[in-house]
Amino acid sequence: DKHQLLSKFSIKIRVTGKSNNNSKHSNSQAQCISKMKKAQVVFIPSSGLSHLVSTLEFAKLLINRDNRLRITVLVMKSPNTSETDAYIDSLPISDSLRIVNLPECSLPLNTDRAPAMTDLPEAQKPNVKQAVSNLTAEEQQHGPLAAFVVDMFCTTMIDVAKEFSIPALIFFTSSVAFLGLSLHLHTLLEQDNLDSTQLLQKNELAVPSFANSVPINLIPSFMLHKGWESFFERYASGLKKSDGIIVNSFEELESHAVRSFFSHPDLAALPIYPVGPLLNPEPKTESTADSFDIIKWLDAQPPFSVVFLCFGTRGSFYADQIQEIAHAIENSGVRFLWSLRKSSPSKGFKSVPSDYSVLDLVSVLPEGFLDRTSEIGKVIGWAPQTQILAHPATGGFVSHCGWNSILESIYFGVPIAAWPLYAEQQANAFELVCELKLGVEIALDYQGQFNGEYNYVVSAEKIERGIKSVLSADGELRKKVKEMSEKCRKTLLESGSSYTYFGNLIDYIMNQV
Repeated sequence: DKHQLLSKFSIKIRVTGKSNNNSKHSNSQAQCISKMKKAQVVFIPSSGLSHLVSTLEFAKLLINRDNRLRITVLVMKSPNTSETDAYIDSLPISDSLRIVNLPECSLPLNTDRAPAMTDLPEAQKPNVKQAVSNLTAEEQQHGPLAAFVVDMFCTTMIDVAKEFSIPALIFFTSSVAFLGLSLHLHTLLEQDNLDSTQLLQKNELAVPSFANSVPINLIPSFMLHKGWESFFERYASGLKKSDGIIVNSFEELESHAVRSFFSHPDLAALPIYPVGPLLNPEPKTESTADSFDIIKWLDAQPPFSVVFLCFGTRGSFYADQIQEIAHAIENSGVRFLWSLRKSSPSKGFKSVPSDYSVLDLVSVLPEGFLDRTSEIGKVIGWAPQTQILAHPATGGFVSHCGWNSILESIYFGVPIAAWPLYAEQQANAFELVCELKLGVEIALDYQGQFNGEYNYVVSAEKIERGIKSVLSADGELRKKVKEMSEKCRKTLLESGSSYTYFGNLIDYIMNQV
């Protein structure tokens, strides 16, 4: 029974579109829309709030650009999804963008990150098939299903798209350069019959999407580690099976990497659409007292005087590294805002850092540190990063170099001191510092596993040099970052490259119906 099938799925009609109070204009517009060619698009983000937010930001841009499109986002929920539920419930209502909560799946207990990352998408395939079948029943009203857009870690869903004879595009939330690295490395391992052991014996690797050879120790461990071989094979081969890749970047930033996809034979067969930066640039007013205190404190600081230290959603350190950071901050004498998170005792990949209690914070920092630095800095827990980077007092950013953080920092014109932790962040940091010359180095080769362990402790001296360097960047570096910030703000406007790629992407989707 169709109604029974539909009842399995939690459906919410959400997001975008301003209400129009002029009823005559609305009726006229509705009549015009009803006559024009329309199309449906299915989005499948990875589980987790950050993936959902970036997916919806992209979806909103698509819908606002072309009102012929209707997007359905299929949400795969992991355990403990209260933040995701709250975010979805907060979204304004619109008929252009629908969110479907897929039924939850029971998964085997798995502490190994490599297979666990693919368990949920595989388990959700039957639910995705049913949800898409439901959509095909709405083609007369909303237009035929024209494309799938799947997250870079959900490429197994391309199989579902092929079953429905629908093109599948990938939403790639990292850089064009890293995309090129992934594809090129897969080609070396597959076609050239190399294995990871042979590659690890090299000092560096020539990669078409990078202007400089990439040091082997900066290539993400999941690409070369024996325990991750099957994961990398599925991930990279999935990229190659797609009909095109939408990248959260822009050509003005990564001109060499984008050109490599049109000139190098390993990459030219795969269409790319660099349509970034896909972020919410308007600082959101947080209602928490902590956020208010942070911004109030920044308001009292001189322009470009504060260094902001923040290491992402999963970034945390153990006591020995915290001590070195604290000594570096104190010795530098600069104004600072330090987002310090407590490592989870479980050390598992699913663990997320938490905020310290006051007593725990005092115990983990050097004795008297908070008293001695109280006039020039604040140690905080969770940080409203966008608001802080947008603030005129912020002059430098010590960052883990997650791609979203890099884009936000460039957008707001804040130079970065690069200190990558895990995943593809080493490659991002190398591109930022050595290719684009938009940041300075603290420790490019610092690398952690998902169990929370790192390969060494970065010294206070090294951290202090990075802090001073990024904060005193009054010359060429700050000028370059400011220039790129201006390009970042213009690229989605009518004369920008991302605007053009957006148009090309919409043309591709509409040509499928």
